[in-house]
Amino acid sequence: MRHPDPNFGYPSQSFVDQKRIVARMTQRLPKRPPRQGAAVMGAFIDATTWDEALQRIFNWGAQHQSRYVTLCNVHSVVTASQEPGFAKVIAKADMALPDGAPIAWALRRQGHTSQERINGPDLMWRYLQLAEAKGQKVYFYGSSQDTLDQLRERLGKAFPTLRVVGMVSPPYRALTEAEDQAAVDHINESGAHVVFVGLGCPKQEAWMQAHKGRVQAVMLGVGAAFDYHAGTIQRAPVWMQKAGLEWLHRLASEPRRLASRYLVTNTLFVAHMLRQMVISEPPAKSEHPR
Repeated sequence: MRHPDPNFGYPSQSFVDQKRIVARMTQRLPKRPPRQGAAVMGAFIDATTWDEALQRIFNWGAQHQSRYVTLCNVHSVVTASQEPGFAKVIAKADMALPDGAPIAWALRRQGHTSQERINGPDLMWRYLQLAEAKGQKVYFYGSSQDTLDQLRERLGKAFPTLRVVGMVSPPYRALTEAEDQAAVDHINESGAHVVFVGLGCPKQEAWMQAHKGRVQAVMLGVGAAFDYHAGTIQRAPVWMQKAGLEWLHRLASEPRRLASRYLVTNTLFVAHMLRQMVISEPPAKSEHPR
């Protein structure tokens, strides 16, 4: 008995076309476009916009990808230039953003002329707006319990439907292996899409790098953002932020703790930038070395 289709058993043109399509689809996909940015005192900093940064974080979080994002200021890049271990932590970050105004200036000088400062406190607040609108879950790890309590109250007023699934103030000491695993399990079981880490630099960056692959969420090291939004530390006026003088306001607020840091790191950064301006032309745009 003949098959009702007279062409049955013969490779029709449409079948051949389908094979070609499948072959193209199964070819090795092109690599993701390399990250754009520039090295600042040896540390690669991403050149990106607010919208791009937020979208990447949101997309990674939606898939529960284990990634981490560093917010880099002058202290970060100077520390990375002096400590190879910390330099590796910054280099392995999935995104290293220009938190300090001088870092954004350095990127603009190296060809990324429209680069803005993308700072931790504002990044956290903007993402929380997005998370509330889209239903993503957030987790806070770090700072003191008093700060977290005040932060919870503030967030409850600003984002009444935000899904906060955890707020933990870890001990001010190294955790045991069992304690650390319990912390990881708690984060993962919460279903958090993004974990804000407020342990201070460089501790928070090292923590994120050590937990990549274990914490199934995007980790953002936001430094003093917990305190700013909780109201336990007063943030600099907007005009000082725009002028790149937020560090001066922090120094005035905590002179004993920050005086030596800013005296050393700011001096080294300014010396580096002056030397670069005097002895060389602005370097061309660069891509992440990976």
